[in-house]
Amino acid sequence: MPFAKLFTRSRTCNAQILSLPTIKTLAVKARQVIFIILLVIFADQALKFYIKLHYFAGEEHKILGNWFRLHFVENEGMAWGWKFGGGFGKIALTLFRLVAVIWGSFLLKDFIRKHYHRGFIVCAALIYAGALGNLIDSLVYGLLFEQSNPFSLNIARFLPPGGGYAGLLHGKVVDMLYFPVITNAHYPSWVPFVGGDDFEFFRPVFNIADASISTGVIIILIFQNRFFKKQLEEEHHTIETDTLVNDKNQIF
Repeated sequence: MPFAKLFTRSRTCNAQILSLPTIKTLAVKARQVIFIILLVIFADQALKFYIKLHYFAGEEHKILGNWFRLHFVENEGMAWGWKFGGGFGKIALTLFRLVAVIWGSFLLKDFIRKHYHRGFIVCAALIYAGALGNLIDSLVYGLLFEQSNPFSLNIARFLPPGGGYAGLLHGKVVDMLYFPVITNAHYPSWVPFVGGDDFEFFRPVFNIADASISTGVIIILIFQNRFFKKQLEEEHHTIETDTLVNDKNQIF
């Protein structure tokens, strides 16, 4: 019995020693993911705060020629200015974002633990950070800022004496990045529904959080075969042995 206990303890110690590099690798990946998320959130929120506290609604400034501008707009809906169902839709969308971010936290942890491709984990972190960045706007911007009125052209104040412009969950997402690369163009007359209408590329005004989400999704779509190759190989992995397989001998 003492020898059996000693042997068992030795095996346990060896397993723990062998697992140390894995633990360190997981810790490094986790720190990298946290760094990416914090970097995106900081850049996104810093630019939003600057725009909100220095621009009036609709104000625009050219940064690089005519094709890159800062144009301050607010939207109550999804990314790229899409809207969803009025006041009730706003609450539903904010709650959906909140649930998605909470769920995404567990997903990211699972991706790291299961050793997913590093590139995929980075893309997942970008998507998560973008969702969290816009969630912050929806959750608390209505409490923190004064209303930016496009008619009075006022510049909003932070924590105004009379309170913010809306309650919890009713904040508007701040957008400002505008890239009108192609302007003064028209759709061909033969294009259904929009033939002859004005054409502009790129029309939507967005923010860093939107860009982070889109970048993560696009890279995953482009490199999905590389990202998921390892997982597919593991799923189809077979064990080769010299054991004769018959009705009495089976390999599991």
